[in-house]
Amino acid sequence: MNNYLDLFTSTVTQGLIYGLIAFGVYITYKILDFPDLTVDGSFPLGAAITAVLLTHHVHPYLTLLIAILVGAIAGFITGVLHVKLHIRDLLAGIITMTALFSINLQIAGSNLVVTRSIHTIFTSGFLSDVPLIYRKLIISLILVLAIKFILDAYFKTKSGLLLRAVGDNSLVVTTLAKDKGTVKIIGLTISNALVALSGAIVCHEQRSFSSTMGTGQMVFALAAVIMGTTLFRRLGFVKGTTAALVGSIVYKAAIQVAINLGLPANLLKLMTSILFVIILVYGNFQRKEVKNNA
Repeated sequence: MNNYLDLFTSTVTQGLIYGLIAFGVYITYKILDFPDLTVDGSFPLGAAITAVLLTHHVHPYLTLLIAILVGAIAGFITGVLHVKLHIRDLLAGIITMTALFSINLQIAGSNLVVTRSIHTIFTSGFLSDVPLIYRKLIISLILVLAIKFILDAYFKTKSGLLLRAVGDNSLVVTTLAKDKGTVKIIGLTISNALVALSGAIVCHEQRSFSSTMGTGQMVFALAAVIMGTTLFRRLGFVKGTTAALVGSIVYKAAIQVAINLGLPANLLKLMTSILFVIILVYGNFQRKEVKNNA
């Protein structure tokens, strides 16, 4: 029984941590309608920076703030490439992602392990009497919910409303004498800051960085966002951030079930792609059903 409880706890923790990527992609995909592949580079960027800082004994929580900053810079660069240099959205993200792969290698090499003697946010004294597996869940929950509530509050501000307007009707932004390009850059900056934060927390949780850990993160995040928004399509009162977070947890649970059923680890990416296709097809089917009933 304890094994199942630990497995459930671990799965929810993973879903929460990776939910930060879903938040970021929710901003770019659902709000800005921007296919931002920077995600596959900014996620390991946050982890690389964090791993190096931890090995230099920087305070664990300070590493999170620095990861947010470098992730924001990555998103800002993608925004500038697209808005100021007029490079197509998809290509702008690919360019930044490709550059970040080399940058991450320069920062931390291909792999970097954080030894057990170094404190992370999960071992730095907070809730020290609680078993580590539950401590990870509690701390992750606190961090992710704090980010979610900050995002929800931001979306109600003038800047947040303009951000949402860019994706829905960019003409409204222009009518308000606002530069929609600047609003896009802000959205990309916030998005990749969240993605890098997720990478940083994963590094704290796994005590390691790998140059390939960003591969497929964009696909995962898209699947989580689409799954979450599809689940709550008929419940208008559910916020987009809530849907994205639930989607992330459900997605991680689906992967965990597949592993428990004996799926080989080297087929996980294939499983991810197949599950993503199923989610997309189901979402399209629901949209057609709504149109036919209208």
